[in-house]
Amino acid sequence: MIWLTALRAILHREALRFIGQKGRLVAALVRPLVWLFIFAAGFRAALGLSITPPYATYVTYDTYIVPGLLGMICLFNGMQSSLSLVYDREMGSMRLLLTAPLPRWWLLFAKLLAGTLVSLLQCLAFYATALLWGVNLPATGILLALPALLLTGLMLGALGLLLSSLVRQLENFAGVMNFVIFPMFFLSSALYPLWKMAEASPHLARACALNPFTQSVELIRFALYGQLNLPALGWTGLALAIFAAGAVWGYDPARGQMKAKA
Repeated sequence: MIWLTALRAILHREALRFIGQKGRLVAALVRPLVWLFIFAAGFRAALGLSITPPYATYVTYDTYIVPGLLGMICLFNGMQSSLSLVYDREMGSMRLLLTAPLPRWWLLFAKLLAGTLVSLLQCLAFYATALLWGVNLPATGILLALPALLLTGLMLGALGLLLSSLVRQLENFAGVMNFVIFPMFFLSSALYPLWKMAEASPHLARACALNPFTQSVELIRFALYGQLNLPALGWTGLALAIFAAGAVWGYDPARGQMKAKA
């Protein structure tokens, strides 16, 4: 029961923080909507995309990039949640949380789950806005994609947790965020298919395929239409396990004591 009580308390705290930051939802929606309604026209003209060969279901470029923009929401929210962790650590609240008589991995998982649920709310709001705008998407697709979005949010949130355990100062974290976010986003299939990237550079195409964000976007893309991409599922799950293990190691107090003595 104490485990569930701690989970409920952390979820409640993150919900109150999200409700208190009304501009956070607006900012989370504006970014992908700008890409969808403004940049999509330019990319469509530049890439010459009307129907993408690997995905016969996606008849327009707008519908093609929606899964990538859902992934973008999870990516930016994961980094923003990790930024709040750095702030909490500087203020001392993170230290108090981790002194609770519970396994450290459970407390970190609770923080991770809370941030992921916030990402899911933002994804639902974005998807509804895209449907109202007239983008040709399956109305129930977002429900089919919820497990994929949950796994993606956990994976990217775990990456943020790992980064927050390594970066000690708040002012340095913004630069680290940009160094992680933009290569992961642009070096993926979020905006253009891998076959287009392969035409430009086979080496970049291989790098895109190894990018865990690419695999999570493909997982979401297939899930929106009721299909399961097993390779993408495996790669995303593997990345989640690696990042989560690294975060638990990074928040190990014994490692911090050894570092302080050194």
